[in-house]
Amino acid sequence: MVIQDESTSSTVISKGEKRKLYKRTLWIVSISQMFGGAGLAAGITVGALLARQMLGTDALAGLPTALFTLGSAFAAFMVGRLTQKFGRRIGLFTGFMLGGVGSLGVIVAAVLHNPILLFLSLFIYGSGTATNLQARYAGTDLAENKQRATAVSIAMVSTTFGAVAGPNLVNVMGEVAISLGIPPLAGPFILAGAAFFIAGIVLYFFLRPDPFILAKRMEQELKGDIPETDLHISENKMNKKGIILGASIMIVTQIIMVAIMTMTPIHMEHHGHAVGAIGLVIGIHVGAMYLPSLFTGYIIDKTGRYFMAFIAIVILILAGVIGAFGSGDSMTVLIVSLALLGLGWNLGLISGTTIIVDHTTIKTRAKTQGAIDVFIALAGASGGALSGMVVSSTSFTALSLFGGLLSLILVPIMIWVRKG
Repeated sequence: MVIQDESTSSTVISKGEKRKLYKRTLWIVSISQMFGGAGLAAGITVGALLARQMLGTDALAGLPTALFTLGSAFAAFMVGRLTQKFGRRIGLFTGFMLGGVGSLGVIVAAVLHNPILLFLSLFIYGSGTATNLQARYAGTDLAENKQRATAVSIAMVSTTFGAVAGPNLVNVMGEVAISLGIPPLAGPFILAGAAFFIAGIVLYFFLRPDPFILAKRMEQELKGDIPETDLHISENKMNKKGIILGASIMIVTQIIMVAIMTMTPIHMEHHGHAVGAIGLVIGIHVGAMYLPSLFTGYIIDKTGRYFMAFIAIVILILAGVIGAFGSGDSMTVLIVSLALLGLGWNLGLISGTTIIVDHTTIKTRAKTQGAIDVFIALAGASGGALSGMVVSSTSFTALSLFGGLLSLILVPIMIWVRKG
């Protein structure tokens, strides 16, 4: 058995060593995700509040989410291309570094009270959120078919530690910011910058050998023993309907989750809830996005991708209905609604991601993953931008109800794919 670094031209690897490298990759990705999760929570928790403070209006409160999700769209494309050419390590490292730079820019913008710099920095900050999401693919590179959803879920559950801690440190980081002469709402971005930088450094130095490059070389060597006719069939096994379904599941769940989540802090503030309470609700929501991955990935591998995608639809409808008709004064209602919203997103993302991996080959997988994440980010940007306008012109009730029912659009797509 010989394993050579990605700079070499040949790799010979046993099944036992592949399992060891698969587990090691999951460990490294998990450690980086703990930090990355803390970084992504800042924009979710206080981005809208910071923008409203600077602009003095609720109508544009969804703009920060739109901007950093738009920035994440650009980053998803960039990270996908870099990964396809140079491997996961370089792609993810670059994205996290840019996220850290964007976080620092938000802090400077808050100090200078400069909305233009704030918006530009939030766009760059989006690179960190996109990279945090892209990292879920790294665990699948060396996974067996029946391990793929589990691999995605392990990477995601590791994000929980930082993602839940981030919103609940709003007050603490606000005090830290004040002590440094920085507006308190910019405090969480201090944590975000440090978290993104650390996540990138962990991946750059420890994600060796690169799992994507290793998987690519393993497939290339395997092809050497396959007849040309069989090889042609293998290259064309990529199922376009499967890719459409996987992408649709992730895009629709992203729109719903971002739109409702973005306006929840504003909705809560209008009902007299303090920033600490807002942080608690968002923290539970983010926890529900990632913590269920302890078992959801395993369940998806066991029961099937399509079945669990349907369960995601049902849960998102429940989240929307409860959020729409429950009292905004009740913390219980808000917590249940946002927790269900996070769980529905979790099931949609993991099942959709696994469907994409199932229906792509290593030759184009990273580029396809990056391209799909572009659409996911654009969907989030649209949801974030329109959410403030919808609430301003109608109500949070209308936004929440429409968001939940929007998931029904996935049903005919699933039927179409299954019949094919």
